[in-house]
Amino acid sequence: MNDSARIEQRLADLEIKASFTEDLVDHLNEVIVRQQQQLERLAREIAQLREQAQSQGGDAGAFRSLRDELPPHY
Repeated sequence: MNDSARIEQRLADLEIKASFTEDLVDHLNEVIVRQQQQLERLAREIAQLREQAQSQGGDAGAFRSLRDELPPHY
């Protein structure tokens, strides 16, 4: 194999690798976008749950006695 053919083969190999790399980067970018959307959705749900907890029991973070947690048959 002469130098020209070897250079062309190496160039073709590099183009193939670049193509696969570009495809991988695009795929990873899509994954990141989906994860960001999921994080934003979960943050909204957490905020809604906090609002619900505050509206149901204004002092949801306050200490509660374990006796309050006893089942009704006691």
